[in-house]
Amino acid sequence: MLRIPRHFTPLHALPEHGTAHSFVFRGDELLVHAADFSLPDDDACAAAGVRAGAIHAVGLLQDSVCRTAWVERDAVAAPGWEFRKLRSLFGILDLELMAVAGRAYQIAEWSRTHRYCGACGTPTQPAANEHCMRCPACGLSSYPRISPAMMVLVKQGERILLARNAQSPTGRWSALAGFLEPGESVEDAVHREVFEEVGLTVRDLRYFGSQSWPFPHSLMIAFTAEYDGGEITPDPNEIAEARWFAPGDALPPLAFNISIAHALIAANLPLPSEA
Repeated sequence: MLRIPRHFTPLHALPEHGTAHSFVFRGDELLVHAADFSLPDDDACAAAGVRAGAIHAVGLLQDSVCRTAWVERDAVAAPGWEFRKLRSLFGILDLELMAVAGRAYQIAEWSRTHRYCGACGTPTQPAANEHCMRCPACGLSSYPRISPAMMVLVKQGERILLARNAQSPTGRWSALAGFLEPGESVEDAVHREVFEEVGLTVRDLRYFGSQSWPFPHSLMIAFTAEYDGGEITPDPNEIAEARWFAPGDALPPLAFNISIAHALIAANLPLPSEA
């Protein structure tokens, strides 16, 4: 499962010296070498339009300083380099580097979307010693956005409920999930989302785990729950298909195996090695 490695050390300011991993984003695309998918050197960063004052610290991965920056949507990579969708690099980038890339993307996206104060429109300034963009006029502080979302695998005996989200860019099947609403607990969100998405009620919620999911800034909080009642009635605006799966059933394409969704499914239903 995709997680920041334990030996990673977060940083809020860039050290003066040290070898670097540079994560440069054009929207949700990462700048990599076209042949071996390595991260860009200083020349490739400059050619893509990275400004020296717009580089943010990410952390230390072993002895390498990780830093991030964003470039404009019309930025062009130098010959031999290309911008690739971050999702498309699953299974290509080293798992540890991919996890740090996810953190870097969230910081870069926060920097891009908080150039101006959301209250008065004044250009913001980065604060020292923390990831914070502060307004010099009204003092509003803006930190990297984190959006909590619940995930739940509904169980009925040996069967589990899987669904294909109507808006999914991959068409993969997964557990149910949804964002929390203001004033709502995670548990309340589980009950609400299950009923809204598939018309079922559940009981006996059990916490499974959590995972940062940088598409673009989610924190997935996963549970299992026991089926309590109702018939599967998908909300067509949210769910394209939903049905029960038992051990031995043929499975559709599942959530990526680096996701907590895949770990949640695998912990509750025997999966073939290729699932």
